[in-house]
Amino acid sequence: MNIYFNLRGTAVRQRTEDGAVTEASMSLPRRSSSSHGDRPPAEILQKNNHSTSGVILDSSTLKMAEVETEVPPLPPRYRFSYLLPGDQTFQNDDRVQVEFYVNENTFKERLKLFFIKNQRSSLRIRLFNFALKILTCVLYIVRVSLDDPDEFNSTACVLCQNKSKINTSDSTAINWDLIFWVTRREPVWAIQVTVALIGFLETMLITYLSYKGNIWEQIFQISFILEMINTVPFIITIFWPPLRNIFVPVFLNCWLAKGALENMINDFHRAIQRTHSAMFNQVFILICTLLCLVFTGACGIQHLERAGKHLSLFDSFYFCIVTFSTVGYGDVTPQIWPSQLLVVILICVALVVLPLQFEELAYLWMESQKLGGNYSRHRAQTEKHVVLCVSSLKIDLLMDFLNEFYAHPRLQDYYVVILCPTEMDIQVRRILQIPLWSQRVIYLQGSALKDQDLMRAKMDDAEACFILSSRNEVDRTAADHQTILRAWAAKDFAPNCPLYVQILKPENKFHVKFADHVVCEEEFKYAMLALNCVCPATSTLVTLLVHTSRGQEGQLSPEQWQRMYGRCSGNEVYHIRLCDSKFFGEYDGKSFTYASFHAHKKYGVCLIGVKREDNKSIMLNPGPRHIMAATDTCYYINITKEENSAFIFKQEEKHGKGLPVTGLYDAPSRLPVHSIIASMGTVAIDLQQPDPPKESSKLSLPTENGSGSRRPSIAPVLEIADSSAILPCDLLSDQSEDETNQSDEEGSVGSDFVKGYPPNSPYIGSSPTLCHLLPQKASFCCLRLDKGCKHNSFEDAKAYGFKNKLIIVSAETAGNGLYNFIVPLRAYYRPRKELNPIVLLLDYQPDNHFLEAICCFPMVYFMAGTIDNLDNLLQCGIIYADNLVVVDKESTMSAKEDYMADAKTIVNVQTMFRLFPSLSIITELTHPSNMRFMQFRAKDCYSLALSKLEKIERDKGSNLAFMFRLPFAAGRVFSISMLDTLLYQSFVKDYMIAIARLLLGLDTTPGSGYLCAMKITEEDLWIRTYGRLFQKLCSSSAEIPIGIYRTESHMFSSSESQVSINVEQGEEQHDRRESWKEKTAHRYSTTSDQSEHPLLRKKSMQWARRLSRKNVKPSSRAERISQQRQNLYRRSERQELSELVKNRMKHLGLPTVGYDEMNDHQNTLSYVLINPPPDTMLELNDIVYIIRSDPLAHVPEEPQVGPARSTETRDETHL
Repeated sequence: MNIYFNLRGTAVRQRTEDGAVTEASMSLPRRSSSSHGDRPPAEILQKNNHSTSGVILDSSTLKMAEVETEVPPLPPRYRFSYLLPGDQTFQNDDRVQVEFYVNENTFKERLKLFFIKNQRSSLRIRLFNFALKILTCVLYIVRVSLDDPDEFNSTACVLCQNKSKINTSDSTAINWDLIFWVTRREPVWAIQVTVALIGFLETMLITYLSYKGNIWEQIFQISFILEMINTVPFIITIFWPPLRNIFVPVFLNCWLAKGALENMINDFHRAIQRTHSAMFNQVFILICTLLCLVFTGACGIQHLERAGKHLSLFDSFYFCIVTFSTVGYGDVTPQIWPSQLLVVILICVALVVLPLQFEELAYLWMESQKLGGNYSRHRAQTEKHVVLCVSSLKIDLLMDFLNEFYAHPRLQDYYVVILCPTEMDIQVRRILQIPLWSQRVIYLQGSALKDQDLMRAKMDDAEACFILSSRNEVDRTAADHQTILRAWAAKDFAPNCPLYVQILKPENKFHVKFADHVVCEEEFKYAMLALNCVCPATSTLVTLLVHTSRGQEGQLSPEQWQRMYGRCSGNEVYHIRLCDSKFFGEYDGKSFTYASFHAHKKYGVCLIGVKREDNKSIMLNPGPRHIMAATDTCYYINITKEENSAFIFKQEEKHGKGLPVTGLYDAPSRLPVHSIIASMGTVAIDLQQPDPPKESSKLSLPTENGSGSRRPSIAPVLEIADSSAILPCDLLSDQSEDETNQSDEEGSVGSDFVKGYPPNSPYIGSSPTLCHLLPQKASFCCLRLDKGCKHNSFEDAKAYGFKNKLIIVSAETAGNGLYNFIVPLRAYYRPRKELNPIVLLLDYQPDNHFLEAICCFPMVYFMAGTIDNLDNLLQCGIIYADNLVVVDKESTMSAKEDYMADAKTIVNVQTMFRLFPSLSIITELTHPSNMRFMQFRAKDCYSLALSKLEKIERDKGSNLAFMFRLPFAAGRVFSISMLDTLLYQSFVKDYMIAIARLLLGLDTTPGSGYLCAMKITEEDLWIRTYGRLFQKLCSSSAEIPIGIYRTESHMFSSSESQVSINVEQGEEQHDRRESWKEKTAHRYSTTSDQSEHPLLRKKSMQWARRLSRKNVKPSSRAERISQQRQNLYRRSERQELSELVKNRMKHLGLPTVGYDEMNDHQNTLSYVLINPPPDTMLELNDIVYIIRSDPLAHVPEEPQVGPARSTETRDETHL
């Protein structure tokens, strides 16, 4: 029967079984008019307290409802609410009191709640029961220790008085009286009877409470039978005194104690809402089982041997240990058959019970190996650890994290706890078994969404939590959703734990904005690829900066460029307060430009940024207006941080003591520091005299035939510069060109562009950047490159007549990340005349949301097509392009073999590399190890030598083993996984993400500079060295150089007889390398490394040829003929490819004059030098990375003509 009632007592309806509904109206009893009238009667309150269940309809209340017709007045506080429109029948009803859970009010249920259901009270009962059973075992041991069988006589038992004495001389006879009867002292008997009585009553009570209808099931339980055997005989002795000395096997209570202990632990876990692992419980059960078997055997054999050899309890215990351990000395053995039978029974039980226990233990151990176990609370509180949460753990991801994380000295004592929902991979298992990692890495299989798994990882005690996305997923949005939930779960469980989150899609970044550090993969990827088009090898520059290295890679190579490239790769970004710094402390109160130049000249460090104490924003190259303060935080590039540097001011003492000259910059040495520089207007030179001579502020040019002509002067860098005189300048002249001198062609390029902020952002959280924009948004039809519309009839790139080379981006879809590719290339500080048209070659048509975001940018177009279609490439203007960016496609992530995800991209790029050799192709790969297939030459021995060098560096434990691959060194290939170290380094350097975003143009801070590049021409070679270039840039335009991108000609041989570079056999050149190190022991030597560059290159080639001649016979006439044929075949192959391209262009109606078939840059190699020494010689076509100060920061406080003039001047003088 269902009962419905209104909370205000409106009506009570009863639905009977046949569906009829009866309704009874009830009214409330009259209330007293006294001050206590609002209170219910005391007996009603008492009834409410004692009843919590059921539905009770008071009959008296129902009668009152029928008799009374007037409604009693309600208190004033109820009257207004009752006046509201609605059902007013409540005025004639009475309230009904409802009681719940009345079934728990019985005496039996209360006892069951106390003894069984309630965890805390039942835990106390089980603890008492366990103590009781242990007490019985202790009393048994006390009774045995007080018992002496030799003193046993017939008076011990009244029933034995009429029995004859046993003939003790017969060793085979058994004195059964000694087995059935014992000597029990009165105090011991009294205590045993009391304990037995308590245990009996408790057992009967528990049996009654747990009775479920089957009495035999309760009686035949092992625990019940043992309890009856150990308690009933003692209770009988209360009423029958002659049985007080009868033997009772009280030692069997150890099994009851074992069960009570197991139940007690289970109740304890339930009470504290925690649980140990199943492995712990199983080990505990196994130990208890062994102890009970040994104790039972020892007590049983000792008692049975009372009628035989009279073994003591210790001798019996010793015999059991020897027997169960299968040693079997045989010095102690049972003599009578009852004890021997007991031994047989115990062995049989052990052979059945123990294997089952060990099998369960082995199974749990195997399962725990899969799950990974727990990280103990004690370890979490006494040790430092970080948690790594991933959806799937690959060997590459693991090694990148471990190598980068443990590369920092202060993290050597940290532990890494990996929380992953999948089972450990075989390769990962092998790695974690290496002693280097097995002691510091703990793998836990579990989910970050489960609190118990986060508890296992002790997330609340962790120093940090790294949450990485699975970039190998086909659906990257789904992968981001999983990462977001993991981040939310971690923040909910451990609010104080710092979070380091990696996200894939930029539109999902705002969901994890609460995290301490967030790296959005597509943001960084597209911004880096964009800068690669205007600043070559930016991806390599940033990758080397965010990797931890000591600059020791390639130092044993005979190649000069590898040694210098490897040495410069050790530069990283560090920070220090100005007041605590030896590098920058002396520049307090001086301009930032002055401090940067002189710190580089004196110490070889490159100051790139600063942060005020009262400002959280980092500023890169704030310019000469920024005056250094003692509380400023300085950010600089150097081989190592200042705290790990040594300062040597007296170079003469080193020579006088016969010590080797060491330098900080060289990998095996340290940098000498010269205390005095002669003049601000000179380059850094090596001073051998204590008192340096004064020199002129101008440097003379190298004279020819003794002529005395002087070189152009380089102005000194002033301590506090006049910012009005600091303008971006050309290296060719100190005066900037006037804005009115622009040519008509230059003026027509960007005359209709305006500067402003993009009106539409494709996702939430994008940083606003001032950009070049169109005065009016372009129509969507005008963005299509290969199709004309009513606004224009152009159908290919040639028809547009672009003045600058194209930048083509090949991507699968128009994701929001492409927005970050366009913004850096259209930033306001890019000169208008140098803006490159951008063509998006997309596999799928972009949606209107994306087109709405890009239609405001000038010269941005899209086209549907793929890079494996030659017609699409020709239509999008590939022959007019300078850079082609190939973005990794998400659809390739579904490859069965992980490393095959890049197969299609690599083959397509190789095809374009053969068809368009002059094109700069920048490729993104999923796996960095696949970059060795880029621009693959099967018979190139130089590439094979680089492969051997990479293996050697990997065996040495280098984090940058792939750095010597030519495509990576030249910035032609990039993998986003290389930037994973950016997130890892943020744990130690919390500023790295902010600096990387400023360098890439993802963020713009007022007063902060930006990264750009300039090219060294023949007119600039008079500057000669990198140190002089540093001074020239700082003094004239307040720009900070941070590195060089160098391209050299190199002959790649296809025959092993011509060149074979084997770095493993370089021991013969050990003396030569030592002499080279002595010549270049410090960075300020008068003779630079590069001045010996041609000679070293020549010597290394001769050394390689000499090695090759040891194993290779001189080339015969047949070999020369074969080589000529191969060259002829290559030429014919090149001509065939050229004809193919031209035929397709003719078929599409495109002119073939733009196709440069002979321009081949395959015989060059390029590499990046980060913060090279000041005496590094500049070479023709070097590209210098510079951080240019914010042009808006130099605008005087005048009308808005100033900013426009400053910006336009910069456009004119940009190199």
